[in-house]
Amino acid sequence: MDENIVSKTLTEFPVRQRQTGLDRTLQVLDALTEHEKPMSAYRIARAIGAPSSTIYRTVEEMLKHGLLSRSSKRDLWLGPRLMRYGLLYRIKLDFFSEARKEMEHLWQKTGETIQICGRDEGMMVVLAMIEGKGHFRVTSNVGTRVPLNWTASGKLLLGHLPEQQARELFLSYAQPSPTGRAETDPDLLAKQAKADFATGLSIQKSDSEYSVACIAAPIRDRDNTCRATISIVLSEQQLDKKETNLTAAVRESAAAIEARIRY
Repeated sequence: MDENIVSKTLTEFPVRQRQTGLDRTLQVLDALTEHEKPMSAYRIARAIGAPSSTIYRTVEEMLKHGLLSRSSKRDLWLGPRLMRYGLLYRIKLDFFSEARKEMEHLWQKTGETIQICGRDEGMMVVLAMIEGKGHFRVTSNVGTRVPLNWTASGKLLLGHLPEQQARELFLSYAQPSPTGRAETDPDLLAKQAKADFATGLSIQKSDSEYSVACIAAPIRDRDNTCRATISIVLSEQQLDKKETNLTAAVRESAAAIEARIRY
């Protein structure tokens, strides 16, 4: 992801007048996650618009409790304690083991990159991924977080919500994409999210990366809430050639996961 775009995203974190210690801790973790590589405490402070002295104190506490680690160059990165939390959370996702099986099946059938994605507030996050068999490669590996309005999955993840609630979330979190092709109007996004969820399919082309397309289907629980999505990520050229077959395949995979997790 372009560092300038990441920096812009980081500096746009909402800053409230009074921040608690937990607020600052989460801001530090979010900054590192967005940047996707170690950062100095000074760089983190600049990214989130916080006083350096405050971030230095926060960082020392996080290091002491294993929430952060330090590289040989004294830069900061996520700590080992977070892995324990993350692994336990992943294990307890009731749909995850079933989704993984279906990912494998869809990958064998299509040969394309397959992803399972979820929502982290206003961001879509890649939870699992199997890379395609061909030469085409995507940059969104496991853990990647991008604004919801950039992706087909992102819109589906809000599609079950009342339209006004989805609109408010898009209003707060939608951002221009690197390609300039992602929709940012919250009214249009809310309507599109509702329509895509109703049809059980969302397709986007070059919204977040040039020449990259995505076909996504929602994974819904028994309350008809979108718990996650399963998607095929491929080149626009391949989508144009095989759209009909691939849309049917991703819908079938989503339905298979739903059938297992609902009952």
